[in-house]
This record gives sequence, C-alpha cells and structure tokens, in this order.
Amino acid sequence: MDGFKDERLIVLPTEAIADFYCMKGEGIIELGREKYHLHENEAFCIPSRTGHVYYAVKDNPWTILWVHFKGEDVGLYPLDGRKVIRFLSQNALNRIQSLFELLFWVLDRNYTLGNFIYVSQVLQLILSEIYYREKGQEIPAQNKHVTNVIRYMYKNIDKELTLADISEEFQLSKSYLSAIFKSYTKKSPIEFFLELKMNEACKYLRSSDVYIYEVANMLGYSDQYYFSRIFKKIVGVSPKEYRKDDSVRF
Repeated sequence: MDGFKDERLIVLPTEAIADFYCMKGEGIIELGREKYHLHENEAFCIPSRTGHVYYAVKDNPWTILWVHFKGEDVGLYPLDGRKVIRFLSQNALNRIQSLFELLFWVLDRNYTLGNFIYVSQVLQLILSEIYYREKGQEIPAQNKHVTNVIRYMYKNIDKELTLADISEEFQLSKSYLSAIFKSYTKKSPIEFFLELKMNEACKYLRSSDVYIYEVANMLGYSDQYYFSRIFKKIVGVSPKEYRKDDSVRF
C-alpha cells in the first residue's frame, strides 16, 4: 500500500509486528484466508512474519493509529492470538489515544538512546492497555476471583496460607479455586503463592544484608532450613548461592 490520506508516518529500522487501533470507521485485515473486520474503537495485532493485507471499508473508511515493533519483551503479550480487542469506555479510548500521541511526539524528536528507551516504555504501556488492563464487563468472574486471590496473597505474603485458608476467605470451593488458577496461571494456588514468596525472598537477598533466617521469618517461615529447601526447589539454587551469584535470575 502507498499510504492513507493524512497519514503521519515515522519509519524506524525495527519493524516486525504491527498493532492497529481503529479510531473511526471500518477496515478489513486479511491474514491469508482469514479476514478480520475492525470497527470503531477496536484494536488488532498482526503477528510477526505473517503475510497480510489491510484496507478501509469503502462506504465507511477508517481512521487508524498503528505501530510496527519488535523486541525481547513482546513474548509477554498475547500477540499471536489474532483477536479483535474492543474498548468499552471513553476513559480507555482517551488513554490509548493519549499514549499513541505521546509515542509520536517523542519519535518526532531526536533519535537518541534516551528517546528510544522512553519510546519502548510507552509502547509497553500501549500493549498493556490493549491486552492486560481490566475492561469491566469483559473480565469473566473467574478472572476476577483469581485477581482478588492474588491481591490477598500479596497482603499475606508473611503468612503460611493453605488452600483451605484461601477457599474459606473467598467462600469458593477448593476444587473450583484450583481449576480457575490452573486455567489462568498454569499453577495451583499454593504453587503460585510459593513463587510469590520466593520472588520476595530474591528481592530481600539481593537488595539487603539481612540474614537468611530473617528473610525466612519475614515470609512466614520459622524454620530457616525448611525455607532454604523450598527456595532451592523453586529458584534452583540455595538462598546463599543466589545472594553470591548475580548471574542467577528467578
């Protein structure tokens, strides 16, 4: 395609994945034999290295914001799902438009390292706004339960919660709680809680000089050696080894 009327184009040598946001009108995106119809206030991501064609609907041509991108962090987002994302609130629309405008404003300036770092952060905000920010009615009840349980876990990171404790707190059956956690996190509730604890332990070990038994106590473990066994099982090395070796990452 040669471009659109009133197109604002900034070209950088980093293009790989295309993200489209339809502000007004309608348009079509074709990926092989699959066809996606974008309407006003909808977004769509074209996966990397996927042949595609896109064009406006003749009787109601679209106005779009779009960006090509790539990078190590793209794996954090579900960009291969080929799913049309719809924004339901005016606040969400205002946020995404403001972020795109900020992105273009920075790219219109100098191509310095600082600006590229800033742009990468804005782009992550755009992707998070599209794919991860809660969208009210779009969030199923199971997802809300998982979100609330994780918040509860963070607030009680210094305790030894059991599945029964969590189930009783939220008045959910243990089987239901386990099923929805597996669905959304690929882990059981207790596995997820232990990983949260060990992640906190990693922060303490790297950012402070507190003793290992003190880290264990802060996370609800009265037995330092039991804590160390759990830590090694999940992180892969002992707390002492983790503290000494900066190359180890969890």
